[in-house]
Amino acid sequence: MIRDLKSSVSVFLVALPLCLGLAIASGAPPIAGIIAGIIGGIVVGAISNSPISVSGPAAGLTIVVLEGIDKSGGFEQFLTVLVVSGVMQILFAFFRGGVIGNFFPGSVINGLLTSIGLLLILKQLPHAVGYDPDPEGNFSFLQLDGENTFTGISSALHHIELHAFLTFLVALACMLLFAHFAAKGKKFAKTIPAPLAAVLVGTATHALLTKFFPAMSLDHTHLVQLPDFNNLVSSMSRPMWKC
Repeated sequence: MIRDLKSSVSVFLVALPLCLGLAIASGAPPIAGIIAGIIGGIVVGAISNSPISVSGPAAGLTIVVLEGIDKSGGFEQFLTVLVVSGVMQILFAFFRGGVIGNFFPGSVINGLLTSIGLLLILKQLPHAVGYDPDPEGNFSFLQLDGENTFTGISSALHHIELHAFLTFLVALACMLLFAHFAAKGKKFAKTIPAPLAAVLVGTATHALLTKFFPAMSLDHTHLVQLPDFNNLVSSMSRPMWKC
């Protein structure tokens, strides 16, 4: 029971901001991310027979959802597409259609995940050094400002913000240390998720640098812009398709 409680708290602390962040990155209302997290974490978990299943919003589908909303003409239309695809999945399960997946080579899935991982890494490099001409980022290779992914990285190296770069290095070192200690079998490294520790240490580093080196403080555009709480609550009081 204690182990399950620790796990649930850790998952909650990671999943809540992740659900909000992925919803915003996908071009959907923040409340959509929370609802997706609830359905994936509680509803699917309750009806699943697997004790180790993981479900909910995934970073790998961010670009898919973003493009889906754009191609379908808006979030409301995308919800219709989502319902239809859900019905198709249920029908596939009912008629044992999952066997079709055996005809897709594993290299297709590996290539998809690898490309998404590389895209996320390359797009985050400018943010790691504090170069944020577009705070929300741009997932396209050809960006709206005339740059592309690689020229954007080159431009970022000429506009390094020491505050942001130091915070990035500390957070990265924290994750690497947690991975090292977890491999050594250290209990604390297995109890506390490495990304959560990196966020806490990175936030503390930012606060200390801002306090003791105010001249290095970051502009608000470099910080995560959370949705207004009042708007978030009001959006929960009306149907999601009207958000």
